[in-house]
Amino acid sequence: MKLNEIYQLKHELWLKILFTSFSISDENIKNELYEMSQIEFRHLKWLGNELRDKDISYNYDRYAIDFAKKTFFNAFNYIIDEIQLMIKNYDLENPLFARMLSDEYYFITKLNRFLVVSDDQSITAFSKERIYQDKVLTKESVDALTIFLFEETYKEYELIMVYSYMQNYTNEIMLYNVYQDLIDESHYHLKCFGNMLAIMGILAIPRTLLREIYQRNDIEQFLIDGIEEEKMAKEECQKLALAVKDDELSKFFEFINYQENYHIELMKKAIQEMANDSKR
Repeated sequence: MKLNEIYQLKHELWLKILFTSFSISDENIKNELYEMSQIEFRHLKWLGNELRDKDISYNYDRYAIDFAKKTFFNAFNYIIDEIQLMIKNYDLENPLFARMLSDEYYFITKLNRFLVVSDDQSITAFSKERIYQDKVLTKESVDALTIFLFEETYKEYELIMVYSYMQNYTNEIMLYNVYQDLIDESHYHLKCFGNMLAIMGILAIPRTLLREIYQRNDIEQFLIDGIEEEKMAKEECQKLALAVKDDELSKFFEFINYQENYHIELMKKAIQEMANDSKR
């Protein structure tokens, strides 16, 4: 199998483990699965580096992912099966694939352990009930929260992937670090929103990214547009904080709102670095 085809499979595996982690209600298991997904994302990053070094193009195309399972054990077995399919494609003469194999053998061991020591609980992340724990929200609040979570989940996924692509092709240390900060922040936001979607019973993987979103030369314009998007996201957070009429949720959206302020500053920093670089 070609290296860029393996990249697509690895991208899909990362999403499968990540969104399965959101679907699990047991906090300890959820956290274990999330950490597995973070390691899978590092695999994806290293594989992207190798593709770049070999001058092989890659993209974020992917097939539909059917990860919605009814019980914990269904989910664990699903991830085990997906990992076992993935490792069949590794060239173990390559140290990168040897590392991936070692990590994923350990993941299979952990997942098999979960099948022994945990209870086979029902998964409610796909129930479509649209109830947020014990919160008493109006229909308008629930609708506003639903739209916001779907839009922001896609946005954070998009930003992770776009900034990762840009990071892989920059030689500027400052830009690399800015992209890393933005990626890390978006990982955190995606985790928050994904878990909230699961609580409401409406968990879903975001739609596939169009290639023109990340395979582009006008990076400065993307960042300029991104600043405007962050400003709009701030406005939506403020509106939602008022609309939900729940103190805990309102405080959370105010927290996210203030984080968006610093994202804007990071993007401005990146734009300034590009401007300075063009003058050198």
